[in-house]
Amino acid sequence: MRKSIVIFSLGLAAAMALPALAAEVAVLDWRQALFTSDAAQRSMSELESRLSGQQQEAQSLGQELSQLQQRLQQEGDTLPDAERRTLVQEFQQKGSRFEQLRQQIMEEQRSAEEAFLQQAEPKLEQAVEQVIERHGVEVLVEPQGVLHSERDLPNLTSEVVEILNSLN
Repeated sequence: MRKSIVIFSLGLAAAMALPALAAEVAVLDWRQALFTSDAAQRSMSELESRLSGQQQEAQSLGQELSQLQQRLQQEGDTLPDAERRTLVQEFQQKGSRFEQLRQQIMEEQRSAEEAFLQQAEPKLEQAVEQVIERHGVEVLVEPQGVLHSERDLPNLTSEVVEILNSLN
């Protein structure tokens, strides 16, 4: 009799402990999950190949601008006025083109990121829902949103990345 009460008590304690094993509160870095996914890597590669010509031109212009600036600083006072004006004009033209390229590259990056986020958002939501259901999560927080926790919270980010990669 005593043995069965002990077994029953242990079984009851184990049954009561099961809900406590569920990840009631968990952490998800959705930005990391999204931007480390295979789809994000593909999108970045496509963007880099699209922009490679502009980036090379901008890098080349940057080097030329640096050389022109050094020459103007070192020899500016000793150069004839016409040559100095020509160098200053060249510096201004190249600087203008450099700024134009920089703006174009930034706009392309912003546009590509926006398009990626718009396309990826439904898949991210689907992946997050699957992980929430799988782990019985009641509260999902971002890493930056955790001010204090007595215990380490389960981090579901890598699992969301796996699901995101499988949805492509």
